[in-house]
Amino acid sequence: MRHVAALAGVGVKTVSRVMNDEAGVSEATREKVLTASKQLNYELDVTAGSLRRSSRRTQTVGLLLPSVSNPFSAEIHRAMEDALVSKGVAVFAASLDDEPEREESLVRAFLGRRVDGMVLTPIAANQAHIIPEHSRDLPVVFIDREPVGLSADAVVTDNAVGAAKAAEHLFDIGHRKIAYLGDRTDIQTARERRRGFVEALGERGISTSSIPVRENLHDVESARLAAIEVLSSDDPPTALFSSQNLVTFGCMHALRELGLSHKVALVGFDDFTLSDMVDPGVTVIAQHPEKIGTLAAERLLARIEGDTQPARTYVVETTMIVRGSGEIPPAATK
Repeated sequence: MRHVAALAGVGVKTVSRVMNDEAGVSEATREKVLTASKQLNYELDVTAGSLRRSSRRTQTVGLLLPSVSNPFSAEIHRAMEDALVSKGVAVFAASLDDEPEREESLVRAFLGRRVDGMVLTPIAANQAHIIPEHSRDLPVVFIDREPVGLSADAVVTDNAVGAAKAAEHLFDIGHRKIAYLGDRTDIQTARERRRGFVEALGERGISTSSIPVRENLHDVESARLAAIEVLSSDDPPTALFSSQNLVTFGCMHALRELGLSHKVALVGFDDFTLSDMVDPGVTVIAQHPEKIGTLAAERLLARIEGDTQPARTYVVETTMIVRGSGEIPPAATK
């Protein structure tokens, strides 16, 4: 608040009146204070009163995920809660919807509530401006994607390696025409999965320019339409690799609609509930969100307690789970 007062050229009490929407402040002065607060990313500290009556810690942490409704994000959320509840720490979670503006807004909101630390999936191209300078000492751990512009711990999946496993598996089954269906290209993990997949096939003599690639698929319906389009082409693939679970669901719908569920192979990135109950069961490259969430919670607690070791990236390995869909051979070799 002192910084806002200095920038606006007013007293701290005046800033307090403006931020609490109290009377007795001219419109011109109010505008100066609001402009200064926006420049400094200042948010009203809604917990200040209670903090004066207790310790500096709020026993809360913020968790910012792409979407709390996504099964992968939900498992991370639950793992963090399980790891922190015994420490008396509450987890406040919110969805970013992969929108940089929403990321910045929610970070500011959590800072205003004086969380003891944050775990978040970076969305913007650069995180340097997301956390204001005056809050840079806040413990932060990034998950799923590594931050740009900030030095901080990160817990990620071996995305390129996992996608390469899928490509190698399908190649070994006999497939040479394998389509890649991917998420938005502005998402770091999507780019890494495409890179790992394409490079693995290229190393096995497949011309990378011949790989059918459909990207920027961010929901079930767009993935379904893309899969139908590529499977209905004059030279359709004999196998599909879907780079995240919502894309996998779209591919499953397309294969069923076209009557190809037992004729075209499918390997998905991300495991999901009941993947072994469909026919055929879905072969996946399984991430381990429970490990990611637990490790992120442990690193955040360590930072909150004063751990000052250099920031590092922790990589959680993927696992291939064979269930049937990824073992369907190309028709020519049956």
